[in-house]
Amino acid sequence: MKLEHEQLDGSVALVGAGPGDPELLTMRAARLLAAADVVLYDHLVDSQILELCHPDANYVFVGKVPDGPRTPQSRINELLVAFALDGHFVVRLKGGDPFVFGRGGEEGIALAEYNIPFEVVPGISSCIAVPASAGIPVTHRGVTTHFSVVTGFGAKTQRELEQTWGLLGRAGGTLVFLMGVRRLDRIVEVLLANDRSADTPVALVRAGTTASQETCQATLGTIVERAREQGITSPATFVVGEVVSLRDILDQPQVRAHLATRVAV
Repeated sequence: MKLEHEQLDGSVALVGAGPGDPELLTMRAARLLAAADVVLYDHLVDSQILELCHPDANYVFVGKVPDGPRTPQSRINELLVAFALDGHFVVRLKGGDPFVFGRGGEEGIALAEYNIPFEVVPGISSCIAVPASAGIPVTHRGVTTHFSVVTGFGAKTQRELEQTWGLLGRAGGTLVFLMGVRRLDRIVEVLLANDRSADTPVALVRAGTTASQETCQATLGTIVERAREQGITSPATFVVGEVVSLRDILDQPQVRAHLATRVAV
């Protein structure tokens, strides 16, 4: 039911925190965090980002921890509405980008139902930042002209998800799977059954853009075994396509480490 309010001072910013590295946060996001009365933050938001908030801000954890506490989306929506109706400026701090598998649209709809003003602040999505951090361009002239971003887990049924994986597999180009580690073996089976060669270069990048980043590079036919041997766990981004082979040239960890020492503050 839509409610009408004579006076409404509260508002909300749905803010993307980026892929993990605090330095990839946008300037707009940092300014809003410094002004927020209340910050609702996700599980993967780096603690250094929270240090940008006003010291008197109210921090509320609303993350979903694998095999741990999980805040239902309905509860997050309720909190956003309640804090805003109390007159607070609320920042909903979300990993990556609010509108890339971030449920920012659902939160915006919930706020709109109560006539609560809100803005969306884009964040750098892990679908492009994580491959780049491992030296993998999602497109490259002469190699691929397009890329697709798909979830390995979502609200659709398993059959519907697998149909999507199959269609994208046959479409070619680069495939970037988010939230797909737990279903990696099935994703690989579906792609192989839909004309993707077992020799296709692939990579799993765990904790991309952070100090804990690690990459497992293999082929579509060997990635499940290699990932198990290496102990790759969530969060990880699965990249499928010929562009992965460019990593041998474009990944420059020594250069990144050298530059980090030169620009350290």
